[in-house]
Amino acid sequence: MTTAARPGQFTGATDNSSNGGLFGDTKIDGIPDLVGADVLAAQVAATAAKASEDVATAKELLTSADAVATAADRVATNADVVLTNADVGFTNADVLSTNADVVSTNADVGFTNADVLSIAGSVSAAAGSATSASTSASTATTKADDATTNASLALGYKNDAQTAKTAAETAETNAETAETNAETAETNAGDSETAAANSKADAQKLAINPANQSFTLSDGTTTGLSALSYAATATTQAGTATTQATAAGNSAGTASDHEDAAEVQATKSQNYAIKVDGAITGSEYSSKAWATGGTGVDGASGGGSAKDWATDTTNTADNTEYSAKEYAIGVQRRGASSGGSAKDWASYVSGTSTVDNVYKSARAYAIDAANSVDNFNERYYGDYGSDLLAVQGHVAASKTVLVGDLYYNTTVSAVKYCQVVPSGGDADGTWGVIQATDTSGFATKGFATAMAIAL
Repeated sequence: MTTAARPGQFTGATDNSSNGGLFGDTKIDGIPDLVGADVLAAQVAATAAKASEDVATAKELLTSADAVATAADRVATNADVVLTNADVGFTNADVLSTNADVVSTNADVGFTNADVLSIAGSVSAAAGSATSASTSASTATTKADDATTNASLALGYKNDAQTAKTAAETAETNAETAETNAETAETNAGDSETAAANSKADAQKLAINPANQSFTLSDGTTTGLSALSYAATATTQAGTATTQATAAGNSAGTASDHEDAAEVQATKSQNYAIKVDGAITGSEYSSKAWATGGTGVDGASGGGSAKDWATDTTNTADNTEYSAKEYAIGVQRRGASSGGSAKDWASYVSGTSTVDNVYKSARAYAIDAANSVDNFNERYYGDYGSDLLAVQGHVAASKTVLVGDLYYNTTVSAVKYCQVVPSGGDADGTWGVIQATDTSGFATKGFATAMAIAL
């Protein structure tokens, strides 16, 4: 026997001593098959180990999926996804387990066949066992191929399990988010509960806090009185209002009476103020009638309006006396006895007419006085030292010397008068001295009185 025991598996192994073999032909004939069976068993075991590893990984994934599924129970939708993926993982794990069992069974068959081969102990038995081992090896090879196929399937299932794991992790994240949201909602619920309790307490304070007792709300700043307090105040005020309304009703009745009386008084007051068509009552007239005139006042004896007393220059104010204006500037009394207005007494000038049929006005007398001055200046020359100087001065003033003209002679200290006007060669005329009458020869005052009595 010169071929290798297991071509392609144990290169250099031989049963020929000349080629370096350690055993003779008798002992070595069964070794290749035994070794081949061992190799096959080892390969099957390796495959089974790989499958077991895959199963362990799947179980590990399954365990993780179970943990995720437990956490994902809080979120119904994600939990369902996780459970579904977990079911897929279980199914795939079952398939892997089943395939592993098949591989293990095949491996057991290989081991059993190997044991049979090792026990044979004879060439015939070894030959038969070799044939059986060869058949078993073929079968094992086929099973190994099946195991490889199943391993590929297990790998796919592993990938599916990884996908399920990823989905489970996503579900776990979502569950954690949901848990956080739930915690936030729980916190908000606590805050809302506190706010609700404060609102309830504030509402009670606002509604039924004892009357006239101030309160402070939960915000710590807002104070005031409750609706109950305001209601009590409103009730009190309503009672007061009712009392006042009753009083107002009584006052309204009184006011109505007063209104009627006021209307009467208003009419009366109006009449006393502006009525001009007659007396208000008896001999009483309105203010307007007394002021500007009206029936029963104008021209009446003892009457007359203020306007007539002030400005009427046509008639008498009261059928007897005249107005202030008439006495001031009027002409109704001009020339009448004791007549004449202030204006006429001051300035009326009309020839020789008098103001009151006796005397002239101040202006008329002033004019007369001025005229008298002019006449006096014509007749009185002033002071001169001689008759000639007096005549020359008067003529020089373009005036005429007349009998009776006067001048004061400063030489004799006496008034002289013209007795004969100058003419021809008589340049100064004849002037006589005015002297006082000598009364020394007259009877005395007592004698004259006695004579008068006697006569």
